[in-house]
Amino acid sequence: MKVTLTLLAVLSVLALAACGGSNDNGGGASNAAASTATVSMDNGTLVDSDGAPLYTSEQEKSGKVVCTDGCTSIWVPLTASGTPTAGDGVSGKIGTVKRPDGAKQVTLDGRPLYRFAEDGMDGKATGDGVKDNFGGQQFTWHVEGSGETASDSGGGSSGGSYSY
Repeated sequence: MKVTLTLLAVLSVLALAACGGSNDNGGGASNAAASTATVSMDNGTLVDSDGAPLYTSEQEKSGKVVCTDGCTSIWVPLTASGTPTAGDGVSGKIGTVKRPDGAKQVTLDGRPLYRFAEDGMDGKATGDGVKDNFGGQQFTWHVEGSGETASDSGGGSSGGSYSY
């Protein structure tokens, strides 16, 4: 009888733990991980499926991911567990690159794509031309699009300078 009660108690704890362990927010709003990712053009700006502008850095033109650790709290990698797709208006090849943390980051023509955490919900690209520094690595960021995106999206072309 004592063994049965102990076994019942253990099973109850395991069942409760399984129910409580599903409170996952998908990595939070800052991760943007999805099973698949679709990128498309909106008014000359490359955007993710939520309409957030997408950026690349000059330092990652070769496709090597150098924005890691604290950098990703401001420049949020667009990741996908499935195969990303190109939506309306996208010219260029959509693919992925493996990040140092093992996640698959979405790329455009081999350049890793990011969202800017300081962009508002209005879809304006405020990070275009921003220069910043993370762990001794300097970055210059550009919104991806038709070349007219900085002024068309409401983000000025002068950008800003940040040191985190």
